[in-house]
Amino acid sequence: MGDATGHQSAVEAGSCAGALAEDLGWGLGTVFRAYVTATHAALADLPGGPRGYQVLSAAAQGKVGSQLALAQHLGVDRTVMTYLLDSLEEAGLIERSPDPADRRARRILATERGAELLATLDDRLRAAEESLLAPLDSAAREVFRGQIRVLATRIDTLDPVATPCELTDSVGADLPGPHRPRAARSR
Repeated sequence: MGDATGHQSAVEAGSCAGALAEDLGWGLGTVFRAYVTATHAALADLPGGPRGYQVLSAAAQGKVGSQLALAQHLGVDRTVMTYLLDSLEEAGLIERSPDPADRRARRILATERGAELLATLDDRLRAAEESLLAPLDSAAREVFRGQIRVLATRIDTLDPVATPCELTDSVGADLPGPHRPRAARSR
């Protein structure tokens, strides 16, 4: 690959990108690896990393009440979930309180500190995405995101995964959960 005059860029000349430029698997794998690396860095100081982010995000949204329901929703083993919740609670990011409807169950809620950190983490993840997509102009970014969304939606319809953890386990990586819209944040 090169420009109109046939010259390769410094990036292409120093890598195997030229030889693999037409290989979809190489391209997807390279972008995915960069995304996982960037998101892990953005979430490095959060107990549990990407899974901790998923738990904190779910707790802040209040959509999944009990510890057991949260573990099932995220596809995390109950024992692992207990340790993850312990770490997030020790950090003051979540709290477990008795469920008024079932005193045997514990509801998982984000603390004020947890909600504030989640807003910061969302900003970090957005910045990581912007950095990853920096070579694309604004219009190309929107087209790229739209095309990925179309492909992902179709593939998920044809071959759904039960949870985000099932997907990441199958490829050997942890991913953060979806971003909440900025307007939905509580500060």
